[in-house]
Amino acid sequence: MAAFDTTRTTYGSTGLFGRFGALVATATGMFAAWNDARATRNALSGLTDRELADIGMSRGDIETVAAGKTVY
Repeated sequence: MAAFDTTRTTYGSTGLFGRFGALVATATGMFAAWNDARATRNALSGLTDRELADIGMSRGDIETVAAGKTVY
């Protein structure tokens, strides 16, 4: 006698709620990244040129650091 399993889920396909959850998670992550960059930019912009030089940066490096890229 053979058994036929009909309760197995299909992997790789998500329903409407799964897609909506992924959209919300992506939007939340993008907002958090934007807010982190904004806070970094504001904090570094508040430093004097002397303070920036003490940490090895110049005013031109602020945007690169806020974007998460390495400054050499």
